[in-house]
Amino acid sequence: MNTIEPEWLVKAQKGDADAFAQIVEAFQRPVYNLCYRMLGDPYEAEDAAQETFLRAFDNLKRYDSQRSFSTWLLSIAAHHCIDQIRKRRYSLLSLDNDEAPYLEPADANPGPETLLGQREEQKRIQQLLATLSSQDRAVVIMFYWYDFSYDEIADALYMTMSAVKSRLHRARLALARTWVVQETQIIAAERTSNEKAQSPAFQ
Repeated sequence: MNTIEPEWLVKAQKGDADAFAQIVEAFQRPVYNLCYRMLGDPYEAEDAAQETFLRAFDNLKRYDSQRSFSTWLLSIAAHHCIDQIRKRRYSLLSLDNDEAPYLEPADANPGPETLLGQREEQKRIQQLLATLSSQDRAVVIMFYWYDFSYDEIADALYMTMSAVKSRLHRARLALARTWVVQETQIIAAERTSNEKAQSPAFQ
């Protein structure tokens, strides 16, 4: 996670626009990425990221320096995205999880066939995660993509640690069950397609 120089924050809290611009430059990528993974649309993510920084600037004087700035900033982004999801009932997102075979990080130099396969798999993952509630989705993203601890997630989303663990456990089970069902359906469809292709009527 990115860090900022302490003096930038001090100056920004006093209204220094240049100092705040330095903060935006340091955090624009992680904020945008979180918004994109929550909302699944680059244009919506860009708007959400801009709104996040506007809200951060407006509330900067209220920021508690004892709290992680990145956690504070990303919590603003997450809460805004949760509100957007609740309003539109629509989202797509992607997620890497090195603990699950179906969420492995993408190849850094994929070939055309690999890239196509990754896009199809990513689409499936996005559709899977879109079935989660907005808060469960935020917990999953922060834990697996941003490596937030349970404490940090609880702090960012205003939950108890037990609630974070419960939501994460429930989300993982739901994703795993749905993935298995989809895999079974895909295998059955491929088997049927192969049987039809080998049938004399198709020769």
